[in-house]
Amino acid sequence: MNIIHNQIFSKELKVILKYIAMDKPLASLNFKDELKFKIKELPANLYKYKQSLYFNDKNIREMTYKTYTLIYEINFEKDSIEILKIFNKNKPS
Repeated sequence: MNIIHNQIFSKELKVILKYIAMDKPLASLNFKDELKFKIKELPANLYKYKQSLYFNDKNIREMTYKTYTLIYEINFEKDSIEILKIFNKNKPS
C-alpha cells in the first residue's frame, strides 16, 4: 500500500514541528522521525487504531501519538493510505 500525505497534513505537521523546535530542536526531529516510523507501520495492520470519532466510515481511522491525533483513510481501490490531518488531540480544527 502506498502512503500519501495530503497537503493539509503536511502543513499541520510543519506548524507542530516548528512549535516543538522553539523550545527543543532535537525533540522536534525525534518527533518527526518517530511519527514517520509509526506511519510506515500502518500497512502491516490497517485497523490497529480505532475508527475516527469525526467520520462515520470504518476506513477512516485515528492514531494517537504523544498528545496528537493523526487521521488517516484506507482506500483499497487505490491501494493507499492517505494521511489526512494531525492535531492536538484535545483541539480538533
